[in-house]
Amino acid sequence: MNVIPQSIPDVLVVEPRRHGDARGFFSEVWKASALPVAFVQDNHSFSAQKGVLRGLHFQRPPTAQGKLVRCTRGAILDVAVDIRAGSPTYGRHVAVELSAENWRQLWVPRGFAHGFVTLTEDVEVLYKVDAEYDPATDAGIAWDDPELGIAWPVPPEGPVLSEKDRKAPRLRDIAPPFPAGSV
Repeated sequence: MNVIPQSIPDVLVVEPRRHGDARGFFSEVWKASALPVAFVQDNHSFSAQKGVLRGLHFQRPPTAQGKLVRCTRGAILDVAVDIRAGSPTYGRHVAVELSAENWRQLWVPRGFAHGFVTLTEDVEVLYKVDAEYDPATDAGIAWDDPELGIAWPVPPEGPVLSEKDRKAPRLRDIAPPFPAGSV
């Protein structure tokens, strides 16, 4: 298993090895020696259409989540945005294509907003989290916040969004969700 730091070093690409033969393949997709995180919940999403955009989501402390994201069917552009006040990379992002073909995963640590857009139809995304979902601390920022500069590959008519994501505020319009030293 390869673990590769990104332009924001806390964000990691995890590349599990696949061992295949005529029957199919076997892969260890996570092990504590490579990414020592205590996961408590697994999530699974399905998006039928190309251009479905989910995000940018996060949970505020004390129930902030770290996420290990992988795409097991189709392909996505997965994005992590640093929203930790005082961080030298505050407001910057990492974008990585994850697909059933490339088998890569993205570690999105606490203190980051997370989102993805589907690049194909019939996409399944699975992610492990290190804190349970808490609707009381659930929040988001606008996927199209111009100050974030994310080049989302969306169709000309725009992405398919939830009402929640359509109404999310810009990062500058919310109180720092992760004050310095809170993560």
